[in-house]
Amino acid sequence: MEAAKLTGIERELVLQYLIDGNVPVTVTPIESPEEDDGGKVKPATSALFPIAIKAEQLKVLEQGIILLTNPPQNVKNFIDKKARVEFYFNRLGLYFETKIKQIKAGLALVIPSSISRIQEAVPKSRPTEFAAQLYFSVNQKTDVHIDCVPAEGYDIFSKPVWKDIAEGAQQKAKAYLEEFIVHARQKGVAGSGVQLIPVVRYLSEKVSKIESVQGRKSPLETLFVNHERIVFGQKTGNVDLQDGTEYALEMSFPMPRPLTERKIFATCRIESNYYDDEKEFVCVVCRYTSLQEEDMRFLYEKGTGEKLV
Repeated sequence: MEAAKLTGIERELVLQYLIDGNVPVTVTPIESPEEDDGGKVKPATSALFPIAIKAEQLKVLEQGIILLTNPPQNVKNFIDKKARVEFYFNRLGLYFETKIKQIKAGLALVIPSSISRIQEAVPKSRPTEFAAQLYFSVNQKTDVHIDCVPAEGYDIFSKPVWKDIAEGAQQKAKAYLEEFIVHARQKGVAGSGVQLIPVVRYLSEKVSKIESVQGRKSPLETLFVNHERIVFGQKTGNVDLQDGTEYALEMSFPMPRPLTERKIFATCRIESNYYDDEKEFVCVVCRYTSLQEEDMRFLYEKGTGEKLV
């Protein structure tokens, strides 16, 4: 779908809003092919993660130039490269494309003549091997629930390993892991600790995504499932899940014909909430408090490929 561009008057209003209000932006380098010495096109090798720029790290000039002051170090890797800049204007997601330039005053982004609205994303077809719903009670209503979907890029039934974490995020992930292991041991909920690897991966790699409309509730992202725990990730403030609170959980697994699907009903308690340094994202580690023995066996075998003895 073609992006809806702002009119000239709308752009001027947005530009003045940026000048007056200094709002945070997200910068995502746009991948482009590189050429080797022989002139042949080869894929870009850099990992292109979105980069969050805080309001205090930028200044918007009257000329329509965004100056970056003390930006994250990795922004400098994309000087003279094209980038997509996203931000909110009165809860409406907007973006433009420009180049990151090195100037005497530092790094700069020129706001182009064309600014567009972020279009509603068409949901990607997700693997159908797992779906879940977490139920909780609100004002005596027990049928209130939130959907849980597999997080993109996570093999939720495999044993997490360190190499799953992007190389550029491993230093931050290591610091989180050291902190969270101490916390989990103090609470007596560390177990094998394997559930903390997807937690630190999520919190070290995740960058806030600008959506078409700000503040919409989103499904929980399922990061890991085994026969003892289930781990979710979400943006802080999306769904409030309290430490120590028990919830009902329904998990669905498609089955080969003639069966249609297997449903597992359980209850689980929040062991811990883990936040990133900016308190922008949170991972929720839940331990099952009731689970049928045959369902425990099913989850164990699905995750390990071995029979539970």
